[in-house]
Amino acid sequence: MAELLYRLGISSARHPWRVIGAWLSALALAVGASVLFGGTLSTAISIPGTPTEEVGAQIAHGFPDAGAGASTILFQTVDGEPFTEAQQAAVGATLAALSNVGGVTGTVDPFATASELDAQREQVARGREEIAAARADLESGLSQIESQRREMADAGTLDQAGEALDAQQAELESALDQLDAQDTSLGNAVALMALADGAEQISDDGATAMAAVQFSEAATTISEELKEAVKDSLAEHPIDGVEVIPAGEISGEMPSIVGPGEIGGLLVAAIVLVVMLGTITAAGLPLIVALLGVAVGLMVSLSLSSVLDMMTLTPILGLMLGVAVGIDYALFIINRHRKQLRGGMEVQESIGLANGTSGNAVLFAGATVVTALLALNLVGISFLGAMGTVGAICVAVAIAMALTLTPALMSLAGTRLTPKTKGRGRARSAAERDRPASPKTMTTRRAVLTIVGTVALLIVIAIPALDMRMGLNTSAGEPAESDGYRAYTLTRDEFGAGFNSPLVTVADMGDVVTDDAMLAEQVRVGTALKSLDNVRAVVPMGASDDGTLLAFQLIPTDGPTAVSTEDLVVEIRDLKLAGVDSFGVAGNASGNIDISEKVADALPIYLVVVVGFSLLILVVVFRSVLVPLTATLGFILSLVAMFGGLTAVFQWGWLSGLFGINEPGPVLTFIPIVAVGVLFGLAMDYQLFLVSGMREAHVHGAPAREAVVTGLRAGRSVVVAAALIMVSVFSGFIFAESALVKSVGFALAFGVLLDAFVVRLLLIPAVMHLLGPAAWWLPKWLDRILPDVDVEGAALERSHPLPQADDRAEDDDLVAAGSPRV
Repeated sequence: MAELLYRLGISSARHPWRVIGAWLSALALAVGASVLFGGTLSTAISIPGTPTEEVGAQIAHGFPDAGAGASTILFQTVDGEPFTEAQQAAVGATLAALSNVGGVTGTVDPFATASELDAQREQVARGREEIAAARADLESGLSQIESQRREMADAGTLDQAGEALDAQQAELESALDQLDAQDTSLGNAVALMALADGAEQISDDGATAMAAVQFSEAATTISEELKEAVKDSLAEHPIDGVEVIPAGEISGEMPSIVGPGEIGGLLVAAIVLVVMLGTITAAGLPLIVALLGVAVGLMVSLSLSSVLDMMTLTPILGLMLGVAVGIDYALFIINRHRKQLRGGMEVQESIGLANGTSGNAVLFAGATVVTALLALNLVGISFLGAMGTVGAICVAVAIAMALTLTPALMSLAGTRLTPKTKGRGRARSAAERDRPASPKTMTTRRAVLTIVGTVALLIVIAIPALDMRMGLNTSAGEPAESDGYRAYTLTRDEFGAGFNSPLVTVADMGDVVTDDAMLAEQVRVGTALKSLDNVRAVVPMGASDDGTLLAFQLIPTDGPTAVSTEDLVVEIRDLKLAGVDSFGVAGNASGNIDISEKVADALPIYLVVVVGFSLLILVVVFRSVLVPLTATLGFILSLVAMFGGLTAVFQWGWLSGLFGINEPGPVLTFIPIVAVGVLFGLAMDYQLFLVSGMREAHVHGAPAREAVVTGLRAGRSVVVAAALIMVSVFSGFIFAESALVKSVGFALAFGVLLDAFVVRLLLIPAVMHLLGPAAWWLPKWLDRILPDVDVEGAALERSHPLPQADDRAEDDDLVAAGSPRV
């Protein structure tokens, strides 16, 4: 492979404009494909087959109207006074106009609903008064009949009039039974209205109202066009003295892919490159390669959005990875090329050798990342598989760019990639070249202290992870000035936190509920539901078309991410009631539980896959048993520490002001499993560039502990360079507007920081020192069957020797060659 990459580098260097033209053409084709075949990105997370999805299917089938999507719009008077009659009428007119928007099937005017409820209450109260009066008349009539019966009995005339009195009594008793039935029906109506107490759509002070909007499509799949159409309709019908705030799905906006934070991260990475490489030309090449590569990768990915289950975060994850690895991979090759130019090698030959050595290491490291990302498809969750696929596409394009476009641009740059230096590049004398190096090894005491200190540090950072809760994103994580966050907080403050997390509950009655028994059954089931803890109101939604399902909307007392709301979902599902086969729940809280459980079940499987893969690959690369074990254990330590930091910041709220977090909440459900895939690949990159130098030094005769120091000196600059750039790029996303993007950016930046600077640069060398020669132990039978992969391209380097030059000063640079020199 090294020889093939050498020839590829030479070819790209000889025909740079062809390579550049080919990649620009690829970008144009990718843009065209994304325009022609791209689909709609979703702001919601769903997993088919979960209990929540099954209840949603039940509702869609049994309640066609309720099965469509719904959202809310908030109206609030500017002066804080109750709505005037004119303003109430204007709200109704605005909602009526909104009903004419294509895709909107109807609206619910809160003021009209309140008036109807008041009228119903008055009607029920009047009806019960009339029934009470009629009952009094009937009971008076029965009393009179009884008196007549006694009088006639005393007079001895009962036999002649008895039949007439019996008939009158039977008629009155029948009428009384009818009144009792009517009274029972009205009593059930009163009970149903009482169950709904607390679900009013107008605030107590009368200054805020909540209107419902129904859609022809599911709320989770509402298109951006429909959202904009709704907002445009509201803007075209303003209400004097009233502010209109879209809530729920209407307010959701696609996170911006590039913002000030992301640009800031790139600027920091550019500054790091200039400091490391010394020239603007050299620093600019990795940025050009990375940005062009991520553009191609994203356009290719978006062209697949019609067939893949893509969230709005999916392309942003691809952007993060594409930019970060694109810069790093190009940097590895460029630095190797610069070192060889300083040694006096001709430009094109140097490009080919850099591509065959450092490029070979880039190919292997990148393939590890791609494999880890593609393995997300094994967990059986479509949106996670799509994330892994998009990330793998962007990384694969970054690899291809590094191996082709980087040599082409280096050829055009010529010798301008190396700054003018003083005293470097002078020929070394034979005595200097033959003088054996004797690096000073670390002491065993220092190694032990380093191991104890780093492990203790990682464990302490990981402690918050013991309290980690996973959940879905809510509007609480949106920017403070966004409609979504304003609507969320206004709903919580004026109506109650539970209005942000209504639960649709379906009672499967088994048998058909007749019309005569419908009200009584609704009251019975609704009362059982309201008796549960943390239920504020129960609003009956009716019965299914076949009469076997009863539906209710429950308003919890707490918000969508509260523990009490999650407990309520479990209680409802476990509720046992005579005459009810089962209870099902749909809504944000139930979806949160189901998706979190699904992801939690998939995480161990995924960990086994990636850990098993890492052990296998590292055994092949390092020809050792203990080195792969230490690498994997180090990765697990950095991973759980990252979880701890994530929990402390986003769930506990530590430093929330610094990172712009409005309200702490559960860790986003899919971050742990996505972080495993991404950080595993990057950790193995660092392990490769660091420990491969130790192995090569040991293979060439250096004692095991001296080889540790030699390899650390050769590889640490590469790890530092990669980590600084990765952290810079990922950190830029921490300050994005979306909480989704913030949490992913933090997880990756913090994870890279811990794994590179704590695990790879401190813990691994100390462990390798203690292991000594045992670190490279490999059973003879295994040594015979393992292939020789030569990741560093040592064979190619021997066939293309670098002219002898003094590169001792190069070791002091922050960034050395793309692979350790042996």
